[in-house]
Amino acid sequence: MYKFISKCEQDTINFASKFAKSLQKKDIVVLSGELGSGKTKFVQGILKYFGLENEISSPTFTIVNEYSAEICPIYHFDVYRLADTSEFYAMGGDEYFENGICLIEWGELIENVLPPNYIKVTFKKDDNCEDHRELQIEAFGNKYLISKARRE
Repeated sequence: MYKFISKCEQDTINFASKFAKSLQKKDIVVLSGELGSGKTKFVQGILKYFGLENEISSPTFTIVNEYSAEICPIYHFDVYRLADTSEFYAMGGDEYFENGICLIEWGELIENVLPPNYIKVTFKKDDNCEDHRELQIEAFGNKYLISKARRE
């Protein structure tokens, strides 16, 4: 597990932009944390790396927004409003996994339907400083073992 301390929104955006350099088609990034913890700012940073920073909008009511990046589509999900995983299947959510990069806010709600390989970023607010966040990055599955071993 890797930890990053963000001291402001711009730190989160900059870190996510650097993180995005390693993303490729079929990568799934689960973004977990309470409201206002920085999940959407993280997505903004990823889109910034791909030259799409001016296109971001929250998919709260549409469940998923699609962005056309040069390497592949980027799908930005907000699954907070789903009643259960069957609703995710009903909308064809699992079909997105093979077709692009998936960024899933509130992804912990559908973790049991995710493929075995994904990255989870957990956002934690700092009780002592309103602007600080701790981001915990954790890789799941064999796909990320090599890069995980390099960091350790």
